Amino acid sequence: MAECGRVDSSTSSHTMDKSITLPPDEIFRNLENAKRFAIDIGGSLTKLAYYSTVQHKVAKVRSFDHSTKEAPSDKLYEISVQEEVTARLHFIKFENAYIETCLDFIKDHLVNTETKVIKATGGGAHKFKELIERKLGLKVDKEDEMTCLIKGCNFVLRNIPHEAFVYAKHADSEFRFQTTHPDIFPYLLVNIGSGVSIVKVESEDKFERIGGSSIGGGTFWGLGALLTKTKRFDELLQLASKGQHTSVDMLVKDIYGGSYGSLGLTGDLIASSFGKSATADKEFSKEDMAKSLLHMISNDIGQLACLYAKLHNLSRVYFGGFFIRGHPVTMHTITYSINFFTKGEVQALFLRHEGYLGAIGAFLKGAEEDNPNQYSWGENYAGSSGLMSVSPDMYPMQRARSGTFDMLEMDRLERQLVNLPLLQDPSSYIPDTVDLTEDAQAREYWLYCFEEALDGVVKRAVASQPDLPEAAERAEKFRQKYRHKLQTLRYQPFAYGSLTVRSLLDTREHCLNEFNFPDPYSKVKQRENDMALKYYQKAVNSLEKLSWEERQFALVRGVLAGNVFDWGAKAVSDVLESDPEFGFEEAKKQLEERPWLIDSYDQWLERLKGPPHRCALFFVDNSGMDIILGVMPFVRELLSRGTEVVLASNSGPALNDVTNGELQILTERIAAMDPVIQAGLKEDRLTLVQSGSSSPCLDLSRLDKVLAMVVRERKTDLVIIEGMGRAIHTNYYAMLRCESLKMAVIKNSWLADRLGGKLFSVVFKYELPAAKADQDSAVLPPV
Repeated sequence: MAECGRVDSSTSSHTMDKSITLPPDEIFRNLENAKRFAIDIGGSLTKLAYYSTVQHKVAKVRSFDHSTKEAPSDKLYEISVQEEVTARLHFIKFENAYIETCLDFIKDHLVNTETKVIKATGGGAHKFKELIERKLGLKVDKEDEMTCLIKGCNFVLRNIPHEAFVYAKHADSEFRFQTTHPDIFPYLLVNIGSGVSIVKVESEDKFERIGGSSIGGGTFWGLGALLTKTKRFDELLQLASKGQHTSVDMLVKDIYGGSYGSLGLTGDLIASSFGKSATADKEFSKEDMAKSLLHMISNDIGQLACLYAKLHNLSRVYFGGFFIRGHPVTMHTITYSINFFTKGEVQALFLRHEGYLGAIGAFLKGAEEDNPNQYSWGENYAGSSGLMSVSPDMYPMQRARSGTFDMLEMDRLERQLVNLPLLQDPSSYIPDTVDLTEDAQAREYWLYCFEEALDGVVKRAVASQPDLPEAAERAEKFRQKYRHKLQTLRYQPFAYGSLTVRSLLDTREHCLNEFNFPDPYSKVKQRENDMALKYYQKAVNSLEKLSWEERQFALVRGVLAGNVFDWGAKAVSDVLESDPEFGFEEAKKQLEERPWLIDSYDQWLERLKGPPHRCALFFVDNSGMDIILGVMPFVRELLSRGTEVVLASNSGPALNDVTNGELQILTERIAAMDPVIQAGLKEDRLTLVQSGSSSPCLDLSRLDKVLAMVVRERKTDLVIIEGMGRAIHTNYYAMLRCESLKMAVIKNSWLADRLGGKLFSVVFKYELPAAKADQDSAVLPPV
């Protein structure tokens, strides 16, 4: 059951079904700012969607006017924390038995809604129409169920990476999450409710029901009730999970004594569902009959889906509806059926949020004037429940629930996110180097690592707001929430899709923002930027005294030394905390001597002897020494060669990464003392663009649309990715249609050891597009 509230894990499933609590801060979050509602009422569950505006703190930087006497001479810019309003979507579900209680709660906590109409869909929308209108004082406007379903499906496939998954019962990880294809159309949606509807979806608004069957979830429930006297759907599935269908079903070997080789039929194949019950003179167990029935229904649906997929030449088939709901036996039997009938050519795909598709679609129908599809949306890990384990033997308590999710929250992003146009094959691009969902050893290490770092993050968060006495209390709430997320992920690593270092970092950032710590490293960045600027001119003068070849190597070492200054790496933050005098030259001494762990420097040097690149896109990393003494001299050299440069920095803060707002100010200040940078800005050969990311890692499939336009317009032919998060944790294996350069220093002992290196080992990976000749010398050991 997906109850409206929290229930103690020691409670029995019977008690869970009877209990309901409604803490407003945990379930109906931000209800007082709700603007619009939609509701999807099924046979047993109600799914509620609402849109709210969320006020949260944002760290802004503003340049001091250094021409006036009032400006403090030692500060480059000032930091202010401002209130900003953003949009959030909330999705909650609860059992229909509690609909009156939940509607009462919504009415009592609703303050200033402008909504006069609530969009409704689902079979129960008519049944509860009068109740909703009376309780909420809103007119119920019913929307077509199938239209809402398709709209919702398109929305989650576009906006939630790792939305779709393959279910593999016997694999180390039950779930294999799929990379969202940049073009989600066409696809087949097999919606299994009481019956089955098969829908071909060709575009946002073009779809048709091409087939279906009266044999669906209702058939399983109805026949199951007659056979087992079990009236509850979930109990019937529980029986099926414990049964042996071979006791009831007649197999090929029961007829032929083995396989039927000439027809390619194995002996274990079902020849006749319930076939043994006609001849065997014995009683069959409820469990065995339920299992046989589930196989019969699932195989029938699977074969039907395969025939329609082949008929319409569709390779993507998504399954959803009341019948699925994340139950392992159901997903396994459908997967087996699809694999059998298509010989592995078509995969059965399931959706993490399929229970909310109707509610999402109904909401979108009511919000068309706000153009929700003009924006990109992101799942908020701080406010969303995760996908729960579907293994009833491992976690029997969780199967007492009738769905896989309690809550989903999505934040509207201020920009549309698109693929980097230079990806060689966007449909096969995977940003993350290691999938912790499948790598138990790496998973255990990184979960431990993030838990160990929690005290430091809390301390940093409090220190960033010294004038706010309640900061310590909020920081403690952050600690509890993030620790709970880590504990959940230890037992359910698939909770939010593939578990990666990137998702762990992003979840932490979401939790920090949840408790109004928008930029815990703002003052650290300010101090380090001020300090690094004082050495910029000296660094440039030193480089200009070198010969051309010496200078190229010094520039690369400068970028690598700058990348050492990373507060996200414990080995570095410990040094920076204990030794404030640790500087740029000390960082250079820490670097591994050549040959580096991954070393394509000779090929890079040879390339520099050729014609200049047309335009370089540089994804930058940290503030301070990194951007000012490492990246900017490197950029200066590219500009001097005649190469245009686009600097892509974070849209929002993450750790001590430089943000676009900070970089604008830094670049102006550098331009004031460096004619090369000044000319680059003036002649529009040096451009600063935000990446659309607020993460220490980098997903090249979700970048600001403006950046993608600039990349196309400038005919970019070189991509530079810097830093451990962007070039090792993500994008190490990213293949591009142009030359690329990935530079990073490994600042984690465990990772360095696993890669066959040591702390401060260097990765310098220069790649030609689709070049195989140079790959052998630039491949990390398996991670």
